[in-house]
Amino acid sequence: MGQTLCICSRGSLTIDNKKYYFVQKLDEGGFSYVDLVEGAKDGRFYALKKILCHDREGRQEAQTEMEMHQIFNHNNILSLVAHTFVDRGGKTEAWLLLPYIGKGSLWSVLEKLRDKGNLMPEKQILQIFRGICSGLKAMHEKGYAHRDLKPTNVLLDEDDRPLLMDLGSMNRARIEVRGTREAMTIQDWAAQRCTISYRAPELFNVESHCIIDERTDIWSLGCVLYCMMMLEGPYDMVFQKGDSVALAVQNPVTIPQSCSYSEGLKMLLSSIMMSNPQERPNIHWVLDQWCSTITDPGATY
Repeated sequence: MGQTLCICSRGSLTIDNKKYYFVQKLDEGGFSYVDLVEGAKDGRFYALKKILCHDREGRQEAQTEMEMHQIFNHNNILSLVAHTFVDRGGKTEAWLLLPYIGKGSLWSVLEKLRDKGNLMPEKQILQIFRGICSGLKAMHEKGYAHRDLKPTNVLLDEDDRPLLMDLGSMNRARIEVRGTREAMTIQDWAAQRCTISYRAPELFNVESHCIIDERTDIWSLGCVLYCMMMLEGPYDMVFQKGDSVALAVQNPVTIPQSCSYSEGLKMLLSSIMMSNPQERPNIHWVLDQWCSTITDPGATY
């Protein structure tokens, strides 16, 4: 898929014999950028993610991201419309054509609330949380973990349906670590691919003989839930101050006394954010707990 491509002087491009017009730049990162394009035939908007592949390893990582998208067909995981590799001026780019979600990321929604001095209603938090859990459940049941879940990697459509995106850090859920060298390799990989303030404690200091599993995502899920409640991640300020996140995540998460959400929601958060991965629940338990929370007569919404 995605072998045919041409770039024309009028700001158009063709992928899989379908023509798209460039509209504007949407975002730019260290090794990738995203353009807004419009389908010439269907008139729909799409997000075209372009990843700069510096070497063979970079190309393989981009290929893996494409393959991860193709594994899943789920309402809470962003789909891949088309893809290709492009050689331009001696450099290779991976192009991923994705649906355009105009509302933006969960983080952008939370930033707007914070700027207005508002909080997210508990009912909305629970709705979004349920969708994120559903997407993670689909990944975990197929034996994969996201590894970089955070508010900027969750898109929200107009109905507040969350879509998990940026699957470039995904890998097999269960990783058996056998020896110090393997432990250091995984630790270094996590330092590059897993955002520090949402990274699970076991990825900061990987033990020489252990099993890393999908419960790294559950920790990140707890951080995302905290962020929806407090409008900032539990370790964002720790990182911004230059303090040790690796040390901070070893202690139980502190919920401010000023938190006005229901006890059920607070308990859900506390039960997820267990520093010891062996004590941390799996996604099925979290969804069961979510059901208990929404049926709690003491809920404040």
